[in-house]
Amino acid sequence: MSLTRIALAASVSTMAAVVPAAPAAAYPIDCAILLCLAGGFPASVECSAAKAELLRRITPWPIEPPLQLWRCPMGGGGVSLPSGGGSDSLAPEVAKYRDAIELWSLSKHVTSGSGGRDLYVNVGRYGYAPSGDFVQFRTSEDDVPDWLDEEVRRQTGSTLMNHYGPGFRSIVLRMQDYTGAYSTEWVSY
Repeated sequence: MSLTRIALAASVSTMAAVVPAAPAAAYPIDCAILLCLAGGFPASVECSAAKAELLRRITPWPIEPPLQLWRCPMGGGGVSLPSGGGSDSLAPEVAKYRDAIELWSLSKHVTSGSGGRDLYVNVGRYGYAPSGDFVQFRTSEDDVPDWLDEEVRRQTGSTLMNHYGPGFRSIVLRMQDYTGAYSTEWVSY
């Protein structure tokens, strides 16, 4: 091999090492939300961004659907995500993550009234209907499940209906990962 060819080969290999790799294609955030939700939001740049977007959508008002599968173009591997996203159009392994999402809007205001204390409580429950639509369900403070009352006690030191507890306004999101474990996010506003 001549000296000229060696020099040419060396310069080409040096240029290849200097030329930056093509940037990775952007991913739809709803695909990341779905995948990270299933994994329990593991520590990564992508999952941190997905969780931040999920929380942005639900706080404080108006509450948006936390998981918008119609924006996720995943089609491979038997996963079908059409524009409607209804339960009967989703693969069961995808629908179970969406359908396990529960969102509660809670507010408690305690005032000193004449002769005692007045308690004002507002409770809203949101989730995915069998049609796949994100809806608000009819509910009242009597419908608060035990897990949510325990979360209120953990966050505020009181129950939702205790006249002597502190007032608050919050959104509580409950999700399920691939192991079946539930996690909650409490966001005060």
